[in-house]
Amino acid sequence: MKVNRFITNVCSDHLQRSADFYCELFGLDKSFESDWFMLLQSDHLELGIVKRSHDIVPEKYKHKASGFYLTFVVNNVETVHQKLIKTRYPIVDPPQDTFYGQRRMLITDPDGTLIDISSPVEGFQFE
Repeated sequence: MKVNRFITNVCSDHLQRSADFYCELFGLDKSFESDWFMLLQSDHLELGIVKRSHDIVPEKYKHKASGFYLTFVVNNVETVHQKLIKTRYPIVDPPQDTFYGQRRMLITDPDGTLIDISSPVEGFQFE
């Protein structure tokens, strides 16, 4: 079997607000829009936003998901941090260096999905 595409879909109670969040923060473009689904894209990423209450989402999965988070690797996490301070999106943990060579911060999207934003620490050697 060959996988042709991989799209991460996030369920949302507020489709437009969530799409705007990801577009504004990560520079994604809306490539498809409907009343229940939006596809956001960049050169390296496809992210779907699905209206949580839509019939396509099975009833037992319409609750807010937990036990996962999205990771966006960026050139400079500090740049994103400054942007977040100006936009007032919630920051869970400010940028800090990790033991595995990433500078990482945690935020949540408008629906509470946990997001890890990371950039490599220059000169780090993993041992």
